Amino acid sequence: MSTRTNQESPRPIGRGPALRAIPDTADAGTITAYRANAQVVALGVDEWPPYGSVHWLRLDPQDPRVYVATLEAAELHRTHIERIYEDAHRQAEHVIRTAAEAREAAARTRTMRTREPHMLTPTPGWPPIAIPGCPGEFLTLETSE
Repeated sequence: MSTRTNQESPRPIGRGPALRAIPDTADAGTITAYRANAQVVALGVDEWPPYGSVHWLRLDPQDPRVYVATLEAAELHRTHIERIYEDAHRQAEHVIRTAAEAREAAARTRTMRTREPHMLTPTPGWPPIAIPGCPGEFLTLETSE
């Protein structure tokens, strides 16, 4: 059986600093990681089977390795979810920035579209031109002459 560590966290589970060493600026995730590490150290567990494995399932429910493997799985899940939310926030910031840029571009386009109206001229070989504001009426070579 090999020693299991939390590969996702910068502080491997069971090998972190004492619980009393938490910085005042620590966020909830960091505090949770410190608590998990402190509990593993307090239980004195150095090796445990992977959570959900057959070996883990066969352990006595009172064996502290059951709890440590479960705690490790919970920490892996927590850090995974944190990463998903970080990615989602990064993508949302990009979309918001892009939408703001699109609004600015639309505003610039609206100001550029203030040119003078012009006469529509039918061209031989081209289809009839729909007359704006007159549904079903078209400008053709025959109607313009």
